Parts: sequence; structure tokens; C-alpha cells
Amino acid sequence: MIGKEVLKTEPITGSEVEKIIEDFAEDNELNYEQNLTLNHLKRFERYSAEDAKEIFDKLQDDFGLRAKVAAHIVDLVPKDLADMRLIFAKEPSKTDKEDMEKILEFLEGYDVKE
Repeated sequence: MIGKEVLKTEPITGSEVEKIIEDFAEDNELNYEQNLTLNHLKRFERYSAEDAKEIFDKLQDDFGLRAKVAAHIVDLVPKDLADMRLIFAKEPSKTDKEDMEKILEFLEGYDVKE
């Protein structure tokens, strides 16, 4: 990575990363790290790329979550309050139980692909 400069960083979901790598793989050969990343992403259940983007945007707009937290929620597919508490554990602002329950109810409207 000598001579490379990071121009911009922003959190994105694992579903988006998977789609980007698969699109790249259509025209190019993947290197070792790209193959590892793609294999890792395929192992876990997640939302489709379209649903993930929609959920990610709504979590930020409707619930006021930071992009990093929204990406964690989309990637980890929380099932209960215990999962939600782990996601919010290191957040500087505390999210109350009612808000977490609202987020879980919102997520139930989307199908998870396995």
C-alpha cells in the first residue's frame, strides 16, 4: 500500500461489500484478501443488498443513528434486545429500551437471506 492515500472513508454494509466484490469479480480475478472477504461474507445470514441499503438509510434518517451503528445493525441482524444492547454498548449516547424495541420491530419487516 505504499503510495496509496485514503481519500474518503464511510461505513457500508457487508451486503454492499459482497455486491461490489462480486461485480468486480465478473471482469477481474480476485486476489487472496478479496477471496477471503467474499467467502467470509457468504457465511453469515444477512439482508439482500437492496434491503440492506434501505434499512441502513432508514436507521439513519428515521432513528437518528450514526452510519457506523446502522451498518453494525444491518450486518449483525439482531434478533432480540440482548443483541441490540451489545451493538449500542460502546455508543457515547445511550439508547433506551423502547427505541431498541422499535428498531427490532422495524427490522422484522425485512426478510433475511441465508
